[in-house]
Amino acid sequence: MGSGRWNGSMYTAYQKSSGRRVKADGSLDMSGISRADQLYRQTQLDKTLSPYKVMRECCDSKEHPETKPVILALDVTGSMGRSCMKVASALNPIMTDAFGQWKDIEFMVMGIGDTDTRDQAPIQISQFESDIRIASSLDKIWIEFGGGGNCFESYSAAWYMGLRHTSLDCWKRGKKGTIITMGDEPLNPYLPRERMSKLTGDPLQEDIETERLYEEASQYFNIYHLAVSDFYNSYGYYEKAIEVSFGKLLGDHFRITTVEQLPQAIAACIQDSQNNDSINEDPRGKKKTNNWPEVLPLAW
Repeated sequence: MGSGRWNGSMYTAYQKSSGRRVKADGSLDMSGISRADQLYRQTQLDKTLSPYKVMRECCDSKEHPETKPVILALDVTGSMGRSCMKVASALNPIMTDAFGQWKDIEFMVMGIGDTDTRDQAPIQISQFESDIRIASSLDKIWIEFGGGGNCFESYSAAWYMGLRHTSLDCWKRGKKGTIITMGDEPLNPYLPRERMSKLTGDPLQEDIETERLYEEASQYFNIYHLAVSDFYNSYGYYEKAIEVSFGKLLGDHFRITTVEQLPQAIAACIQDSQNNDSINEDPRGKKKTNNWPEVLPLAW
């Protein structure tokens, strides 16, 4: 995984093979596509995106000697369909810009739902890729249209999977990875032990509290959240709660954007992260003894 390089011509050919067209500016032609399920056609969890007992690697190689891993996590619940469509339509410009600046950048695509509800696939996690397989992974995401009923979605699952289910060579070089989540509801206060154990195969003994998880994960990732303001989603209803819950932990890494400006907001997060990606000291004030994250205690 992670070999190759993003290429606009290959992207155009890939979309053509899927019966789609690419516009002159490199974005996907959305003519005739008005709903997310017309673009994201998956109707169940693709086995290649299963989070169960997986370890996703982003390894340095001769082709990519200084890998820069980015986890891009989309809220795939009911109200976020338009945002998911925008990411898909602008994927080629986003990737072309990113690879134009950092030749060793690699992307993982995630789908995030609600681990507290009956969502069947609240965590979907691809490999790290650096070529057209990024587009293929995005196409495999199941927009389940679930969630609802508890005033939050399981955004911190992206942090958990990044910390517990990835192996990143950038850590050996004292560099952080990047996690960008996007959604329209407040930050979840915890991840439920029983459901997370079933989804990931990890023998957890307690719920995973969000603040503690952030304390751990932020040592090894620059973590961003994009709250998507849109007339058709839930942002307006939860606006204050979103700002309080995310702002408390993320500070200026919490940002508000519109659907139309979402691609630019993603690019800005990547730019900011790459400019400030060094692992320095443990946030709790203790000097680090190595560049590898500690395994989260299974007492969680």
